[in-house]
Amino acid sequence: MEREPIGVIGAGYVGLVTAAGFAELGHEVWARDIVPEKVEALRRGEVPIHEPGLSELIRGTSERLHFTTEMPDVLERARLLFVCVDTPPTYSGDADLSRVEAVLAELGDSSEHALVMKSTVPVGTGRSIQRRRDGIGYVSNPEFLKEGSAVEDFMKPDRVVVGANGGSEEYADRVAALYEPLGAEIVRTDVASAEMIKLASNAFLATKISFINEIANVSEELGADALEVARGMGLDDRIGPKFLQPGVGFGGSCFPKDVQALKQLAGNTGYHFQLLTAVIEVNELQKRRTISKLQKHLGPLAGKEIALLGVAFKPNTDDVREATSLVLAGRLAGEGANVRAYDPVTGHKAEGMLAGAAIADSALEAIDGADAAVLVTEWPEFAELDWTGEVKRRMRVPLVVDGRNFLDRDALVEAGFTYEGIGR
Repeated sequence: MEREPIGVIGAGYVGLVTAAGFAELGHEVWARDIVPEKVEALRRGEVPIHEPGLSELIRGTSERLHFTTEMPDVLERARLLFVCVDTPPTYSGDADLSRVEAVLAELGDSSEHALVMKSTVPVGTGRSIQRRRDGIGYVSNPEFLKEGSAVEDFMKPDRVVVGANGGSEEYADRVAALYEPLGAEIVRTDVASAEMIKLASNAFLATKISFINEIANVSEELGADALEVARGMGLDDRIGPKFLQPGVGFGGSCFPKDVQALKQLAGNTGYHFQLLTAVIEVNELQKRRTISKLQKHLGPLAGKEIALLGVAFKPNTDDVREATSLVLAGRLAGEGANVRAYDPVTGHKAEGMLAGAAIADSALEAIDGADAAVLVTEWPEFAELDWTGEVKRRMRVPLVVDGRNFLDRDALVEAGFTYEGIGR
């Protein structure tokens, strides 16, 4: 296969993994970001995010992977421009496409380049761009990378979606060819359908999470074990076991944003997406149920010492966007509790984000003198703590709220802990 020069616009999670992945496949890649300090660090091989395997991949492809702040550097060398810029929600709930528009402005009237949209955009964005920029090459190629396993997801994708309309089919062929060595099924469709596939996929996964959390809440009231319920459900191949783990709610940069975006898109057409409204509401309430669990055992929380174990929204990432820890810290502060938080990766980078919570340098420091420990993120090191020995001696009250059903409940109970899981 002929090696296609590739441009990547935006060096965040998606952009860096995309750039490094294509470089690993043998392509010359020019990645552009507007932050000079980030670009300089990347040129030195310093990766600004925590993503397993990414640093090694970038260092290993350094001969083919180039970083720049200048758009002309990319335009001169590549014709396919993978757009990987952020599209955060605005106050109205609609996506902020200003960064996409900035890319279009820099591209000018070029007819030699094609935009390959990896950024998550509202359905209809591609059609709008093509209508306003007659003749522009445009391909929708949504990303399905999971933080914490993004490199593996790029190299071993479940599927690759490539959407194009009319005159952009030639560009879509070239984009599809880039992915052929990965051996995944390539879904060829129109632009609007490709845009919808991304939003619908994340919305469905978020729905599974909120559903099992509702089942967990009802199970607590009825004396059932939600873990056993989920196991029995997941063995049905029409349902499957993935995303059926009860917990304290989903967060991160994708699910909350994409669920809200799809709900907003539906609302803009006059359609009320009732199911997604419930998914969002359940998730927000789930994050707050931990407070009532603590109050059940401790009474009023004013003056109580609470340890939060985990700040990132999930393991193997330092991302705290929409993390449950942020909500918990805010609610605990509102109840007058004193909070100490620890995360093995985010560390003191989360300082100031947790409603006045102190950031500890270790799990044991966070736990020392605590009236309760709340496990928020299932980092492996938390399971390896000496719970029945050192941890119990350090805690003032041996109370654990396991927000991910991650710890050994039976061992903790046998050691004299009061254990609260989710749906158990």
